[in-house]
Amino acid sequence: MSDIPPSRWALGGQATRGYGPRFAELVARGDDVDGEARLADALCRRRARILDAGAGMGRVTAALRARGHDVTGIEPDRSLVDQAETTYPGIGLLPLDILELSPAVLEAHGCPAAHDLVVAVGNVFVLLAEDTERRALTTLGSLLAPGGRMLVGFHLTAGPAGSRTYPPEEFVADVEAAGLRVDLRAGSYELHPANAEYAVWLLSRDVTTG
Repeated sequence: MSDIPPSRWALGGQATRGYGPRFAELVARGDDVDGEARLADALCRRRARILDAGAGMGRVTAALRARGHDVTGIEPDRSLVDQAETTYPGIGLLPLDILELSPAVLEAHGCPAAHDLVVAVGNVFVLLAEDTERRALTTLGSLLAPGGRMLVGFHLTAGPAGSRTYPPEEFVADVEAAGLRVDLRAGSYELHPANAEYAVWLLSRDVTTG
C-alpha cells in the first residue's frame, strides 16, 4: 500500500539478511527458541485466537500452533515468509504489514477479525517505520477481542542493526495515546524484574478512554 513507509527493517538491507537463516539453524539444531511462545501460551485460554504480528521466520507462530492455538502470522519481508515455509512447511504466513491490517483485511484472508492475544515480539516495535509506532499500536489494538491483550517485547539497548532506541517512558506515552494501557512491564519472557536492557510489555484496551 502506498501509505505504508519502508520500515527500519526494510531499510537495513543486507544487515538484516542473516536473521532468518540464523534462527532456522537454531531450530534445526534443536535449540530452545520458544521463550516468547511459552509466555504467550500462558496468557491465553486453550484454542485462543492469536495474531503474530511481525512473525519473522515463523517460530512463534509455529510454537503456538503446536500448543493448539488458532494463530495468524503476518510478515511483510518476503524472504522471511519463504524462510518460514522452508523451516515450517505449510505455515502460510501472510505477507502483510502491520499498518495495512484491519478486520476486513484479515477476514478477506480467511482469518479471525478479532484476537484474544496479539503478539509483537522480537524487536518488532523498534524496527517499524519512523514515526509509525502510535499508528501500529492503534491498528493492533483495534484487532483485540473484548478482554484481549497484547504482548510486546524489544531491546532497550543494543538492538538489532537499524533499530531505534525506544525509551520506556516514550513507549508508555504512545501506548496511552493509542487507547491502550500497560498492565505489566518485565525484563524478560520469564518475567524477571524490569531492567534497562530489555522490556516485555503486556497491554490491553484502556476502557476508561471509551
